[in-house]
Amino acid sequence: MSLPVITDPFFYAVAIPATLLLGISKSGFGTGFGSMAVPLMALAVTVPEAAAILMPVLFCVDLMGLAAFRKQMDVRLLRFLVPCGLIGTLVGYLLFRVLDSHVVAALVGGFTLLFLAQRLVFPPKPDSRPPPRWVGALLTITSGFTSFVAHAGGPPISAYVIPLRLSPVLFASTMSFFFFVVNLAKWIPYGLLGLLDMRNMSTSLMLLPFVPLGVWVGFRLARRIRPELFYRLVYAGMFLTGSKLLWDGLH
Repeated sequence: MSLPVITDPFFYAVAIPATLLLGISKSGFGTGFGSMAVPLMALAVTVPEAAAILMPVLFCVDLMGLAAFRKQMDVRLLRFLVPCGLIGTLVGYLLFRVLDSHVVAALVGGFTLLFLAQRLVFPPKPDSRPPPRWVGALLTITSGFTSFVAHAGGPPISAYVIPLRLSPVLFASTMSFFFFVVNLAKWIPYGLLGLLDMRNMSTSLMLLPFVPLGVWVGFRLARRIRPELFYRLVYAGMFLTGSKLLWDGLH
């Protein structure tokens, strides 16, 4: 007996690029790009379906990202980020059934674009101080929340971590571990919400072969690219993500 899977060719036309983007971003390169995965797949399926299908994909890319960067991460920063992210995940679970996904998309997209506008209009000076901890806590909780709802946790936490001026590799490894923990915490709530059905999980298996390619590309880029270009591309990914989410929310 064959497994039930999505057979629509258009779904795979958007799901395969989404999987590659997740692999690239979860290897640490360009966090903003990974947040585009669910919006891309939502062109063919609903947002909850897209989020559920990507769960096994996320698990695989998180493991590969950890293997690549396991020896380089900011442990002190993670002790602050991880609890806040888990709080956001819990909030996302509690509000999932009553939230309008379009409202969430518009809010995430709007705040992402506001952050980018602030960075472009008022760029940080070399001697400027990083954001205060309470701002970091709020943004990281938001990241956990938006990660639960639409796997779009990258832009909020990037708004806090980017001004800390970590090296590309340190940024990549720290984000990889943070999202590994947050994504792992989503499995039980997703199961309780009935999203991990056989059709979604079988469809996810069809996408897994594209994971190593995306992770390999992201790993190579994070190791070789200059810090200035690295963050410009992160900003570009956040701009595209924010614009897509805002558009989806308003339409």
